[in-house]
Amino acid sequence: MKKLLLATVLASLAFSATAADTVRFASSATYPPFESLDASNEIVGFDMDLAKALCKQMQAECTFTNQAFDSLIPALKFRRYDAVISGMDITPERSKQVSFTQPYYANSAIVIAHKGKYQSLADLKGKKVGMENGTTHQKYLQEKHPEINTMSYDSYQNAILDLKNGRLDGVFGDTAVVNEWLKADANLATVGEHVTDPQYFGIGLGIAVRPDNTALLEKLNTALAAIKADGTYKSINDKWFPE
Repeated sequence: MKKLLLATVLASLAFSATAADTVRFASSATYPPFESLDASNEIVGFDMDLAKALCKQMQAECTFTNQAFDSLIPALKFRRYDAVISGMDITPERSKQVSFTQPYYANSAIVIAHKGKYQSLADLKGKKVGMENGTTHQKYLQEKHPEINTMSYDSYQNAILDLKNGRLDGVFGDTAVVNEWLKADANLATVGEHVTDPQYFGIGLGIAVRPDNTALLEKLNTALAAIKADGTYKSINDKWFPE
């Protein structure tokens, strides 16, 4: 009986150790080059390569699950995942619900539209501008520019499609992502200045964890510092954001 009990305890400990060595990441794979789905339906992108490098540094396994952006934080809070990495701005409002790592990417945002059509945000008064639902881009326009009609989408891909087809006048997104859209379509151009309001776009992009998971937060921050120091971060950055 004692041997059986001991075996059960050891098995339980082994399972706990295995579980502790796996970090379950959630991401919304609708935002290349940070994250998107490839031809094999696998999540790929800057954030995925970064997470894998962090897990390697922490000597942990990592898994990735695709979720709608506006459900990422609720799913994290309900413990479906251990962390969220999804081009997420570190904002005061989000920081009331989750804890963020140190910033891993400096961020700004900008509107794009058909080239030559609009010169500033003021020109977009009464016009339709699309963005992904639940993003800081949506909140910023609704609160700072209520004169603009904000149109929410389940993905930026659908917003860009509607822009190209004339159903939208503009799309508002992160500068790094917008630059990829501009490379793919010479008929599109930026409108106005880059937006860096810290109330909405915070101090950069961060990985979110539950506030009570301080152990994981510390490991992620330590690993992030290590891969920045040894050149791994630069290699990942240069791969996805070449000059």
